[in-house]
Amino acid sequence: MCGIVGYVGSLQAAPILIDGLRKLEYRGYDSAGLAVHDGQDIHIVRAVGKLNNLARALESRPLQGCTGLGHTRWATHGRPSEPNAHPHQAGDVAVVHNGIIENHVELKRELEAEGVKFSSDTDTEIAAHLVNKAFAGGKQPLFDAVREALGRVRGAYALAVVSKQSPDVLVVAKSASPLVIGVGEGEMLCGSDIPALLQHTRHMLFLEDGEMAELRSGGYRIETVDGKPVDRKPKRIDWSPVQAEKGGFKHFMLKEIFEQPRAVEDTLRGRVLREEGNFVAAELGLDPETLQKIDRVYLLACGTSYHACLNGRYWIEALARIPAQTELASEVRYREPVFTDRDLVVAVSQSGETADTLAAVRAAKEAGAHVLAIANVLDSAIPRESHGALYTHAGPEIGVASTKCFTTQLVALLMLAIFIGRGRGKLSQERADTLIQALVETPERMRQVLEHADTVQEVARKFMHAEHMLFLGRGLGFPIALEGALKLKEISYAHAEGYAAGEMKHGPIALIDENMPVVVVMPKDSQYEKTASNVQEVKARLGQVIAVVTEGHQEAKDLADYCLPIPEANEVVLPLLTVLPLQLLSYYVADLKGTDVDQPRNLAKTVTVE
Repeated sequence: MCGIVGYVGSLQAAPILIDGLRKLEYRGYDSAGLAVHDGQDIHIVRAVGKLNNLARALESRPLQGCTGLGHTRWATHGRPSEPNAHPHQAGDVAVVHNGIIENHVELKRELEAEGVKFSSDTDTEIAAHLVNKAFAGGKQPLFDAVREALGRVRGAYALAVVSKQSPDVLVVAKSASPLVIGVGEGEMLCGSDIPALLQHTRHMLFLEDGEMAELRSGGYRIETVDGKPVDRKPKRIDWSPVQAEKGGFKHFMLKEIFEQPRAVEDTLRGRVLREEGNFVAAELGLDPETLQKIDRVYLLACGTSYHACLNGRYWIEALARIPAQTELASEVRYREPVFTDRDLVVAVSQSGETADTLAAVRAAKEAGAHVLAIANVLDSAIPRESHGALYTHAGPEIGVASTKCFTTQLVALLMLAIFIGRGRGKLSQERADTLIQALVETPERMRQVLEHADTVQEVARKFMHAEHMLFLGRGLGFPIALEGALKLKEISYAHAEGYAAGEMKHGPIALIDENMPVVVVMPKDSQYEKTASNVQEVKARLGQVIAVVTEGHQEAKDLADYCLPIPEANEVVLPLLTVLPLQLLSYYVADLKGTDVDQPRNLAKTVTVE
């Protein structure tokens, strides 16, 4: 989400900033803006919508100067609008920011009590006022003022700042949001990602969390936020422009698989209410009266989103103790479903434009149901038709086969289940705290799973020519088995079938022999013993078992022919871990077979027709 570009040097900044922002369009955004220092003052131009709108605004209000900041914004705090677009100016400073300031409410109250007037709904404007207050018209260097302001901030940020008094200085800082520095000849740049800078330099520095830097045309200095000098030399990046867009990965799909820990962090960021054991409610459109009125939850989706909803049904029933029903949207619209005003209908779509899901939403609304959208694309059709919208903030997903949108949908559905459970008094704060902590820890555990990618690749090499595969799982593992089979079908064109492990004896067992690989989701959970019994039945028929297992679980390891390990975790969040090896398995099989991984035949990213 969002994109930052900064420049200080001898060239006109505005064209460089616009070009850099275009290289970051893949990140998704709903508004954009530039701040350029002309040597005397800072001038800002902003526009809602695509960069072409900003380019047209610059034609009538051109910006002259050799130091500047550019930003593309994906709305989190405050709707898409010109006042909410970045850069934000407060007194003598202008700021662009990616991330979320988690203590923005208390900081805003404090600043308002001091007489500060706000012109936007964003948390970023708070950062601008904090820096301006510390800068005090140049009484201390901008670098020190940014450091002082950051001492007040909690949350994630990639921050870039320019001041009226320092026309040749940019100050940047980073915590849990990406920021790259480009070192050129007589110029310095910064950006959210390498593609924004490659046209001007191949020498890059990567800031670590808790670090800040001062950029001048003649060089740079880096320190930690608490004042310790950092000695870091630039690295040469030899990527082609296409490689740069893919972050050095061979395919967008692989890049997006590895982006999932960050995407989950972004979905959670700013939404966790630790002291209440709950999540921020405003965007859901679910007030206490509506929550108490609900008799049933409908979960509507297609494809991969439908598999996320199957997990959502488990969570809602287990944590909120309310009946939940998962439906394929393409089926709902062509039968006569009975929606009532006591139903909560949750429509899940990565694009927010899926035609079948949109039609089902309209039918539910006409019947008086309360509709909540879970989507990745801001202000898309399904959220617009709904009473509330929970955006997943996965960032743009280029690969047609969905990966990070799926895992962030899982997070959104689990958050929703906890929220309903808390609001209806069915989930204790103690258990909610445990689940929220497990969710917060999940991104790091996801990174641990992805460290075993080489192991998955070797298994894929052994089975790349398999014409058929069976995927099995129980409980929360069953939707993941379905998703694993779908991924393999989508991108490798091998036939794959997902089945509930307990149903294997009711038909699929007839297919199993030494030529049928069977992929089993069998972490150490409450379903393990039953799943292990099914694996024994597969082994008795000479089937080769590829199992997703918990690291250190020797019994499962001995049972399987090939193991794809995940770390131990709370059972409720296991789907976020067990799906990763299956995504990688599908990817590596497809890559080894030489299929078009990012654009598989006959498939479209967004299905807007029946």
